[in-house]
Amino acid sequence: MARYIGPVCKLCRREGMKLYLKGDRCYTEKCSYTRRPYPSGQHGQGRIKLSEYAIRLREKQKVRRIYGVLETQFRGYYHNASRRKGRTGSEMLGLLERRLDNIVYRLGFAASRSDARQLLRHGHLKVNGKRVDIPSYLAKEGDKFELVEEARKFKRVEAAVAGAATRPVVSWLEVDRGNFVGTLKGAPVREELNEPAIDEQMIVEYYSR
Repeated sequence: MARYIGPVCKLCRREGMKLYLKGDRCYTEKCSYTRRPYPSGQHGQGRIKLSEYAIRLREKQKVRRIYGVLETQFRGYYHNASRRKGRTGSEMLGLLERRLDNIVYRLGFAASRSDARQLLRHGHLKVNGKRVDIPSYLAKEGDKFELVEEARKFKRVEAAVAGAATRPVVSWLEVDRGNFVGTLKGAPVREELNEPAIDEQMIVEYYSR
């Protein structure tokens, strides 16, 4: 499985905003972007005027990095969304939100999407009573998610659940963190996907150029 294994704080600095790739650390003063809010490298603090193409490219890269998806797979989500009824950008975000690693993160069982992928790859989640270890698995309305018994005692899981208790749950998910179970109630709501801010129309324009 191809994946990015480099420093993730550098990605936030490159995109000029917090992408919340390191979980609770991103909410503290230890956050690298808080301390150095400019791209890394010798010319990181230089003033650069972006072209129209570069603005669209950066938006695409930003969303790709938020969800932890590489280019080929991300392009696949775009083409899938373009064949659906409705706005292509919103449909694409809906597909990304229904990825299993994202749902585990949204439920609060993991502090970040990368932590959620690790939980999944080790077989610590059940979907409708069956273990699923595929991060890109697309959940369907009515699917029930449950952490296996041994994973509930992991310190990282306990810390993630404690941190998630202070943040609201998105409306399309129902969660009982005390029993480590959750349910997908319906389609993701675009208006709730604004942290960090996303302009999906820029991505549509990038791929349709």
